[in-house]
Amino acid sequence: MVTTKIKLPAYAGSFYPQEREKIKAQVKGFLAGAKSEKTNCLGCVLPHAGYIYSGKTACLTIAGINLPETIILLGPNHSGIGPEFSLLAASCWQTPLGQIEIDQQLSQKILKHCPWVKNESSAHEKEHSLEVELPLLQYFRPDFKLAALTIASNDMGRLKETGQEIAKIITDGNLLGNVLVIASSDLTHYEPLAQAQKKDQLAIEQILQLDEVGLAKNIEKYNISMCGYAPVITMLSCVKKLGAKSAKLVNYSTSADQTHDASSVVGYAGIKVY
Repeated sequence: MVTTKIKLPAYAGSFYPQEREKIKAQVKGFLAGAKSEKTNCLGCVLPHAGYIYSGKTACLTIAGINLPETIILLGPNHSGIGPEFSLLAASCWQTPLGQIEIDQQLSQKILKHCPWVKNESSAHEKEHSLEVELPLLQYFRPDFKLAALTIASNDMGRLKETGQEIAKIITDGNLLGNVLVIASSDLTHYEPLAQAQKKDQLAIEQILQLDEVGLAKNIEKYNISMCGYAPVITMLSCVKKLGAKSAKLVNYSTSADQTHDASSVVGYAGIKVY
């Protein structure tokens, strides 16, 4: 697992600004007038679109979390490249706000104890769902360590098992309270606003109930185009094993808030899990 490879940003200048100060200014704008009480969390859900669309929802959520020393970041694999569960093999991840150290020890444990996870970076090369979260997290805590995993599986057993194994790694390593598990996901894609809001509520309700099985059932029953449902299922399985009892919707928005086009929208939610 140990490698000297530096993961370079692929979406600086497109999904988010390329310049450090522009990122900071944008985040400050998102937080203007907002009041949030920081709490300790076991997990959360963050959206991952371009900052102009979902950045405010993501920032309002992160602003209310005491970010710990280590973050396990789970995201969907939009490209389909690489294994179903792909752990980033690198020494650090470079962003416009600096380098993020990859937690080699934690990554090794994930590889050892999670049978479906492979040490494979090809899935990460052109994946935006993880990268766009990083500068936002760095804004609030520049010195965290990272383990990054893309998930392409829809196998409920494998998703739950991976989450529960990660929970065991956290517990056995006496890391409880020092790790935050983040699931990166947008909600409904490219449907009329009222229809998207209705579908998104059906997904959000299950997350707030910490019901990963119910979420999967609603995704299938109502044909909800939630790209990161697999990472959310894995995250919920993990944090429930760690003792999570409740969740809170911090912010919900859609792309129509910016485009003013209600004919085809994407939904975004920021959710904290305790």
